[in-house]
Amino acid sequence: MSKSILLFISVFGLMFSNIGNINAQDEEVKEDGFQFDTIANVKTSPVKSQFKSGTCWSYATVSYIETEILRIDGVEYDLSEMFYVNYAYRTKAISYIRLHGVANFSPGGQAHDVMDVVRDYGISTEKNYPGKINGYDKDVHGELNSGLAGFLKAVSKKDDKYLSQNWFSGFEALLNSYMGTPPAADVQSKFNVDDYVELTSYMYKPFYAPIRLEVPDNWSFDANYYNLPIDELMEIMNYALKNDYSVCWDGDVSSPGFSHKNALAILPETHVENMQGSEQSKWENMSKAEMNKNMFSFQNPVPEKVVNDSMRQLDFDLQRATDDHLMHLTALLKDQNGTIYYLTKNSWADNSNDNGGYLNMSESYVRLNTIAIMVHKNAIPKSIRKKLKL
Repeated sequence: MSKSILLFISVFGLMFSNIGNINAQDEEVKEDGFQFDTIANVKTSPVKSQFKSGTCWSYATVSYIETEILRIDGVEYDLSEMFYVNYAYRTKAISYIRLHGVANFSPGGQAHDVMDVVRDYGISTEKNYPGKINGYDKDVHGELNSGLAGFLKAVSKKDDKYLSQNWFSGFEALLNSYMGTPPAADVQSKFNVDDYVELTSYMYKPFYAPIRLEVPDNWSFDANYYNLPIDELMEIMNYALKNDYSVCWDGDVSSPGFSHKNALAILPETHVENMQGSEQSKWENMSKAEMNKNMFSFQNPVPEKVVNDSMRQLDFDLQRATDDHLMHLTALLKDQNGTIYYLTKNSWADNSNDNGGYLNMSESYVRLNTIAIMVHKNAIPKSIRKKLKL
């Protein structure tokens, strides 16, 4: 055999040896943390902090509006969250008193609360109305919330038999003494609140029709949440992000699979009998405690539950899934195992975790824990829009 042939065999063998090593490395990577590829990414504004206020609904929806204005007008604004909080508190107070003090009066709210204020009062920048309480450079609302609630509780008692004609002006004076009086809006935009809809997915109400979402923070009793099966709600989220529309998200963040610190929200399958193939054999010899420890370590991808409409309805009925928190979905990701995740902009400051204040919520987590979303009508596939008569 000639030297040239021997050299060819040696080089050829070395090439295949290296390919084998590369493949082995790829297999190792699959177990080495989370590896994400971006499928779609919507340009958005910087992460902010709601700090010590229960105003995630305003922060998430304002982030959503900032992103929509960036898409529509090509202009980036830093909008005022407290502009919407101030005006929403006024409407909420009127509702509370009209219902004789047996309605919800709390810092919480929904995405449409911001849209209602935009419709009536316009859009304000942060510079125009910071709404901060004197002595604080961030939103600190403990005393404000207690003071407003205490005032309204006293009014609702009607110690003088009838309400005075001054109670609302007294409430406004108290509110503005803390937050300042909102000035006229200062943003001109093509943004139109009538282009946006809220959607939900529960079996106890008819599908493909608007319903009233029965959660405490829907204090205005809004009955314009379009209800549809979870598969189609997920289809809308995916379609929106792939077509440069972000999603305002309302959902539950109370489960052990939610970890903002680890920048992850997952829904591990903790029943071995529901797993398949190699995954089943991998976990079946572990104790329950050991399995839970590994499932919720947030170190590597784990098998996740398959979620259907019935599971969602049960969690809603048992109040395991509640409207804890609003956030903003801005990108669609895929991990090394092909699992879909939603890059989620939180309002807990950009230094609140190692992912710049964002976290990645898995498809299974989102399927189970979504309470409602808000999207532009054009972010809904035409086939679904037709079913909803939009």
